[in-house]
Amino acid sequence: MLDKAYWSGRYQTEQTGWDAGGITTPLKVYFDQLEDKSLKILIPGAGNAYEAGYLHSQGFENVFVCDFAKEPLLNFQKSYPDFNSNHLLESDYFDLGGEYDLIVEQTFFCAIDRRQRNQYVTKTHELLRQGGKLVGLLWKDEFNGGPPFGGSEEEYRRIFEPQFEIESMELSYNSIKPRAGRELFIKLVRK
Repeated sequence: MLDKAYWSGRYQTEQTGWDAGGITTPLKVYFDQLEDKSLKILIPGAGNAYEAGYLHSQGFENVFVCDFAKEPLLNFQKSYPDFNSNHLLESDYFDLGGEYDLIVEQTFFCAIDRRQRNQYVTKTHELLRQGGKLVGLLWKDEFNGGPPFGGSEEEYRRIFEPQFEIESMELSYNSIKPRAGRELFIKLVRK
């Protein structure tokens, strides 16, 4: 069910309740601390990619946006015509190659089938350089069977700890209002 046609259909019918309309506070605060503008950054399942737009506006030129659906990539390209179009990847995350310094998690992990969670961890580990980071937000609550698919901190630790050092996994103190108390901010380092 959660294939390319499903996600394209959600954009075509404007059923995008997860879309915050802009970069969310936890990620903006994290990005504002980054000093190295040459970091190679991947944002999977990026949707309208507000995070990529923000990073681009701050001078990060090595940002890659990946989405299954073509519609959000086209929307992003219209909003940021000077963004390198070769960095817009219409692809299944699990088919990607390359090596990144940072992978940004924002509503992607909670959108994939639960049976793909271990595959996500392995793929993310594979795409990150040694010492690279996975940073972002994980959804805690369930939503009528999903997506979004939530989970507990204990479950997330169990899934990620074999391949990542957990530098931070805690309730996000600065989530946007509709998500307050429902997100864990993560900073995980590839082992």
